[in-house]
Amino acid sequence: MANAQVTQEELTTIQELNAEFNKAKMAIGDVELQKLNIIRHIEELKAQFTAHEKSLVDKYGADVVINIQTGEVTQKTE
Repeated sequence: MANAQVTQEELTTIQELNAEFNKAKMAIGDVELQKLNIIRHIEELKAQFTAHEKSLVDKYGADVVINIQTGEVTQKTE
């Protein structure tokens, strides 16, 4: 079977499938980059939360509960 050639339809189909495959791989890469950016943002938020929490503990003490909806500060009950 020397110098055989696929039909134009077969060639078009394989080219389209290959293009779709490559597009899907690129989409996965984009999603992974978004995921990494979101993870980085979460880490930044956690650091900010920890710093703010420390300032509240310094101001109000470690034995209080702050209602996150109302802002009310009460002593912990055991």
